[in-house]
Amino acid sequence: MSNIGTVIGWKFNNQSGMSTLDGVITAFPGGIPSQADQDLWTAEYEAHLVSTEYARNRKEEYDQLNQFEMQFDDDRDGTTTWVDKINEIKGRHPK
Repeated sequence: MSNIGTVIGWKFNNQSGMSTLDGVITAFPGGIPSQADQDLWTAEYEAHLVSTEYARNRKEEYDQLNQFEMQFDDDRDGTTTWVDKINEIKGRHPK
């Protein structure tokens, strides 16, 4: 289960007036939300994490590439190394 502080930060864009302590909401604009609302928001957050996992995985691999140099070399040499590598990564982590 996700940390409720992380969940409400994601759900409400880290607006001021929200705080948690030991996994319990201690301050929230308009009053402490019900447990049902917290459970719903947690489920939404966890679904969001699942649906965007491919992007985090791709970014991790993209960050390991020297993409500017690859593009320069491809332009100079008439090769497609950069495009091929990007397509490999996308193949490993489809949307």
